[in-house]
Amino acid sequence: MTAGGTPTPDMTLALLREGLDRAIAASRARLEAAGRGAVPPDFELPGPSALPVLAARFNLLPEEVELVTLAAGVERDPEAGALDVATAAALWGPVTWDMLCPEAPLRRWRLVELTGTGPLHRRGLRLDERVLHFLLGTSYLDARLEGMVVRALPVPPEGARAGAFVEAIRAAWTGTPALPVLLLGGPDAAAKRGLAAAALDGLGVPLLRMAAGDIPEDWAQRAALAVFLDRELALSGSAVLIEAEDGQGASAARFADGLTGPTLLSATEPPVPERAPRRRLELAPPEAAERAALWQAALARDGSALPEEACQRLATQFALDPGGIGAAVARAGSAAPGELWHAARLEARSALDGLADRIDSSAGWDDLILPPEQTEMLRDLAEHLHNAWRVNGDWGWAARGARGLGVAALFAGPSGTGKTLAAEVIAGALGLDLYRIDLSQVVSKYIGETEKNLARIFGAAERSGAILLFDEADALFGKRSEVKDSHDRYANVEVSYLLQRMEAYRGLAVLTTNQRAALDRAFLRRLRYVLSFPFPDAAARAAIWARIFPAETPLDGLDPQALARLPVAGGAIRSIALNASYLAARGPGPVTMAHVERAARREYAKMEKPFTGAEQGVFR
Repeated sequence: MTAGGTPTPDMTLALLREGLDRAIAASRARLEAAGRGAVPPDFELPGPSALPVLAARFNLLPEEVELVTLAAGVERDPEAGALDVATAAALWGPVTWDMLCPEAPLRRWRLVELTGTGPLHRRGLRLDERVLHFLLGTSYLDARLEGMVVRALPVPPEGARAGAFVEAIRAAWTGTPALPVLLLGGPDAAAKRGLAAAALDGLGVPLLRMAAGDIPEDWAQRAALAVFLDRELALSGSAVLIEAEDGQGASAARFADGLTGPTLLSATEPPVPERAPRRRLELAPPEAAERAALWQAALARDGSALPEEACQRLATQFALDPGGIGAAVARAGSAAPGELWHAARLEARSALDGLADRIDSSAGWDDLILPPEQTEMLRDLAEHLHNAWRVNGDWGWAARGARGLGVAALFAGPSGTGKTLAAEVIAGALGLDLYRIDLSQVVSKYIGETEKNLARIFGAAERSGAILLFDEADALFGKRSEVKDSHDRYANVEVSYLLQRMEAYRGLAVLTTNQRAALDRAFLRRLRYVLSFPFPDAAARAAIWARIFPAETPLDGLDPQALARLPVAGGAIRSIALNASYLAARGPGPVTMAHVERAARREYAKMEKPFTGAEQGVFR
């Protein structure tokens, strides 16, 4: 079976059907002559029809083409008698059994179906409906593939990287007797799909696509799907793109091995099928300079432009493809840098939304109550990220390699001292999303799975430009153990892999821990910023109490200086203040010291701490 363009480019439907009807008449004349015992005339295909195309694409013998013709006649003429195996045998003799072997083309590609039950010579023959419509010049997707296979729409290439990818696909399938399976690598599945469709569109080959997750597990169903899809590729002159997500590579490769038509496999790291020949093509994400040019080009189409510095910051922070950039420009509705930044942030966040929890916060610098040294370091960290585009790009550091350009920060301190709040403040100051990583979903007891989970997270984060928060990260970032068995060795591999990804990640990864002493010193040396969050002293606690209630909350007689005598951290103060507000709302009335005392007693009970006379004295 071979690929090709449209089956009848120069034929009208009327000519096609007229040619088919003449072929049917000629076959019936041969059949009648055989029935009379006369020598049948030779079968020839009079006039234009789709029968020669069908024969070429499925390697049919003349006798097989004629059997298809007779079966089409049954469908075309309501008064025609049924076609059965015995009738066919009367015309072709013993060769009939070879034509109807399950592995012969007619049965292998389900062009002709056997009907009825009983001995083979008593069974009927029927032309498949999709094949009949092909002969009649009607093009449509086989109903058995509906919902599983769809047409991929071409996306014109923008930029040198996309243009080179399109040309590489065309070159791979031009002037080659056997079309290689194309393995499309790279993280951007949508871009690969659109560019592959554009490349094949230039060759006159439509592109169908399917998700590897829809491939049946049952071998019989999988084999049947492969036959119908392969047949559809031949009938429509199409190619198929199988898109595999993480963990689906093996299934996609097995399915590709069952096809013979033009096939492309798409995955971040494409699986390698046994089918040959094959060729790998990589669509690397566009670099910041190319993204900047794409931003300006998208704005120029709307008659707008963006200052160079604002454009460079956008291009560096958000690794959007041309489609994402165009969508962001449309979403923004103007060329205002702030609007474009927000639109790019919304467009890019989808990559991480299914892998981590997004934290929405309106916290600002005034909400942080920390010693001046820690506050200054946090502001330095925010400025570091704000100016990364200039240092890494304009000043040439990125050209020396990605290692070490990432910004990894460790926030260490007791629970409730403001570590997560500090990450929220930095994200808000920079206009970036903050995602909390659930370590219980990352760390796996199975060897190699933790690295795969981390790779998915960091890969998605690269596109979104978000800040990653590994909260309570002790479980993953603890001391690398002395190697005593295979599990120890692979635990060390996990930590080493994490260090590598953190150093290469161009955004900010914030790690929080309650036990800094438990961290490996070698690990600490790979971190750009290490901040200690101390337990707040009385002055800091008074400042927290003075700011913890929103301005809209009615208060009566609260004394921040007195409340500061409660030796609790900021997180506990917030919990007490919130619970006191709910207690007061029953009144309804203002929050009083009595409400705070009741809430404090409950917080102490939760922390399993005694509410001693010193604490009681705060409220007397």
